[in-house]
Amino acid sequence: MTMKNMKRENLLEKLRKEGRFVENPCNGKGICGKCKVKILSGDAGKVTETERRFLSEEELARGIRLSCMVYPEEELEVETLQKEKKTEVLSEGYVPEFEKHTELKKQLIHIRKPNLKDQTSMEEQLLNQLGNVEIPFSLLQHLELAEGTYTAVIWSEKSLMAFEPGDQTDYLYGAAIDIGTTTVVTSLIDMMTGKELGTASRINAQKEFGLDVLTRISYETEHPEDGKEHLQKAIIDSINEMLDEVCRKTEVPGKGRIEKHDIYEITVAANCTMMHMLLGVDALSIGKSPYAPMFVKAKDIEAEEIGIHASRGARLYCLPSVSSYIGADIVAGAYVCELHKADENVLFIDIGTNGEIVFSDHGRLLSCSCAAGPALEGMNISSGMRAAEGAIEDVEIKEDGVKLKIIGNADPIGVCGSGILAVVKELVRTGLVRKDGAFIKLKNLEETDYRYPMIEMDGIKRQFKMTEDLKITQGDVRQVQLAKGAILSGFYALLKKAGKEMSELDKVMIAGQFGAHLPADSLIGTGILPAEVKDKLVYVGNSSKTGAYMALLSGQVKHEMEELAHHMDYMELGATEGYERLFADCLMFPEVH
Repeated sequence: MTMKNMKRENLLEKLRKEGRFVENPCNGKGICGKCKVKILSGDAGKVTETERRFLSEEELARGIRLSCMVYPEEELEVETLQKEKKTEVLSEGYVPEFEKHTELKKQLIHIRKPNLKDQTSMEEQLLNQLGNVEIPFSLLQHLELAEGTYTAVIWSEKSLMAFEPGDQTDYLYGAAIDIGTTTVVTSLIDMMTGKELGTASRINAQKEFGLDVLTRISYETEHPEDGKEHLQKAIIDSINEMLDEVCRKTEVPGKGRIEKHDIYEITVAANCTMMHMLLGVDALSIGKSPYAPMFVKAKDIEAEEIGIHASRGARLYCLPSVSSYIGADIVAGAYVCELHKADENVLFIDIGTNGEIVFSDHGRLLSCSCAAGPALEGMNISSGMRAAEGAIEDVEIKEDGVKLKIIGNADPIGVCGSGILAVVKELVRTGLVRKDGAFIKLKNLEETDYRYPMIEMDGIKRQFKMTEDLKITQGDVRQVQLAKGAILSGFYALLKKAGKEMSELDKVMIAGQFGAHLPADSLIGTGILPAEVKDKLVYVGNSSKTGAYMALLSGQVKHEMEELAHHMDYMELGATEGYERLFADCLMFPEVH
C-alpha cells in the first residue's frame, strides 16, 4: 500500500481514511502506544520521544512506529500489525415480570372497489373502519385503490403507519438496541409474543475515533466541519448492518424470512454521549464544565430521520437520561432492577469506562458517575486488549509459577479487563505489590523466594512477568489503582450523602458487559468493593438492552422510565466536600490477611 503526503496529516489519519484497522484508544494523542505499524519502505522521519517511551529498541530496529507520530514526507509502504478479533458481547440479562402492551397494533381492513353507485374513496373507507386515525399524506401517496383484504399497522391508536396486503395480523416485529461506548447489541423481537428471535453484536464502530466518550468528543471538537457527521454515520451504519444480519438469519413459520421493512419500532438505550452522537446532536457541552447535555428527555422520532432503515414510518424511541454521565443505559438498568420499588438499601453499578452508580434508599434514588477510565476494559494497559481470542482473562500466582487462563485456549497476545484485574489482585495477595500500589523492591526478596524470578527490571523500573513477552508494569498497576479509587470513592460518597454505612447495604447489583466477567474475588481482592459486601453481590447482565426490550413491548414501561429518570437525583462527585481526600484514601489496596 502506498500513500502520498497531505499537509500535517499523520499516518494514522491516512490509514483510517483507507479503511485500515489500527487500534488507537486515545485517538492519536500519543498517550496509549497502541497504534503500531511497520514501515516496510520509505522515510518515516525521526523517531519521537513519545515513540521511545512506548517502543522497545528491538521494535524500532524492526521498523515499528506509532502511526499517530509519523508525518510522511514521501510515499511509504506500510504493514498494519493488528487484526480485529471477534469479541464476545454480552446480550443477556435478568428480565423482571411486566405487562406487555405495545403501542403498535394491527387491524384487518376490507377495501371495496368503487363503482358508479358507490364512489367512496379509499381514505374514507379506511377512516370508516379505523375510526379517528390520522392517515399521513406520505402514506396516502403510496396506497393503491384495489379491492381486497389488508392489514393496517396503527401507531399509538392515532396514526396509520403502514398498509400490508392480506392478513398479516399474526406478525409484528421490532428491535431493541443497547449502544455502549465499547459494544453495541441489537435484538430482533416478536412483539406479539415478546420472544427474542435473533441477536447481533459488535464493537462500537466509533472506536476508530477513540475508545472513551471524551476522546470521541475531542474528535468532534477537532473536526468541526464533519466530526459530528462521521461519528453519527459510524453508529448508524452499524445499526443498519446489524438489522440486516438479524433479519437475514431469522425465518418464521408461515411467513418465511423477516425483512427490515417488517420492523415497525426500534428502542435504544445508550449513555448520554452515545445518544447525542446517534441522533446527530452536538455533544461538545458534555465534555467541558459544567457538563450540561443538549437534552436528557426521551425522544420519539421516525427512524428514517436519522438514516435507520426499517419499515416506512418506523418509530425510533430513545430512552431518557438523567444527566451527562447518567444516561439512558443506567435509567434502563435502574428500572429493570426495580430500584424505584426497592424496600431495602441497594447499590447498583454499571462498571465500564465510566462507573455509573445508583443507590436506592428504599426506592429513593441517588446517582453519581465516576471516571474509571478504560483500564478495566483492558485499555491504557501496556499489553492490554479487548476480551477476544488470545487475551489472558485470569491469572493465578502460585509457588510453581504463573498460571494463565486464555480466551480460546490460544497463545497469549495480551491481557483483557478481567485479566488485568485478576493479575493485580494476585500481585496484592502475594505481596508483590504493596498497599500503596508500588511494586516491592527486588532487594527485599530472597533469591530463593518463589516470587523472585517473577519481577524483572526494565532499566530502573520494576515489572511483573506474565510471559516472556507480556509484562505488567508499574504504570499498569497505577491505571487499575486509579479506576479502583474512582469506583470505591463513588460508593462511599453516595452512601455518605444518603446517611448510610457500607454495612447497611442489603444488596449490590452489578450490570454491564464488563461487570458480568468480574468475579467477586477480583472485585474484593483489588478493593474495588469492600469485603463486607462479598456475599451481597448480584449479577444482572445487560440491563441496558433489557430496558430497551421492555420499553419496546410496553408504552407503560416507557412512561414509567421517563418518570424514574425525572425523579432520580444526581450528585457531582467533584463538587462534593472532602471528595479529594476520600478518593486518595480509596486508592489504597486492601490489607492482605
